[in-house]
Amino acid sequence: MTGATGEPVVVAERRSGQRPASVELGALKGALDRQREHVLGILEGLSEDDLRRPALPSGWSCLALVRHLTVDVERFWFPGVVAGAEDVAGQLTAGAEPHWYVPEGMGARQVFAEYRAAIARADGVLADVTLDQEPAAWPVEIWPAWRLPDVRHILIHVLTEVACHSGHLDAAREVIDGTTWLGGSPYAG
Repeated sequence: MTGATGEPVVVAERRSGQRPASVELGALKGALDRQREHVLGILEGLSEDDLRRPALPSGWSCLALVRHLTVDVERFWFPGVVAGAEDVAGQLTAGAEPHWYVPEGMGARQVFAEYRAAIARADGVLADVTLDQEPAAWPVEIWPAWRLPDVRHILIHVLTEVACHSGHLDAAREVIDGTTWLGGSPYAG
C-alpha cells in the first residue's frame, strides 16, 4: 500500500516489530488486566465484615466472588485448561466443587493474595502461548458437547467472565456504601 507521496505506508503493528497476532494478544491481555484491576479497585477500603456480607439472596459475598475468580477462573482456565497443569487437573472433572465460598479461617488478606498469585501464574502461562494454540487439557466430563478451540477463545471467555463479575462487584459495592467505580453519582448534574 502506498500513501499520497508514493511512499510505502507501514502499518503501526509492523513498525513496532510485532506481528498482528501478538498485538491482538496484547490487546486482549490488556483488557483483561483492566478488569482484574477493577475487581481489586472496587473492593478497596471495604472492611472484612463488608467483604463477607451476602450481596444477593443466593448468599455470595464480594470476598467469595474474588475466591471464585481465583480458583474457577484464573487458575482453572490458564494453568488448568491452557497449560494442562497437573495440580489443577482434579478441578477439570464433573462434580468438582465450585469455589463460591471462602474456607473457614481464610481472611480477606489471604483471599486477595491468592487472587494476585493466580493472576501472576496465569500471566506466566499467557507469556508462553499463541492465540491459535489449542488447550492442553479440556474438561470433557464437565462440558462433553462444548469446547473452546484455542487460547484466543479462552481469553475472550475469561475476559467476559471477569468483566461480568466486576460489574456484579460494582453493584454490590454501591449497595454496601454508595461507592461507584467512577466516583460519585453517575446521574449527578
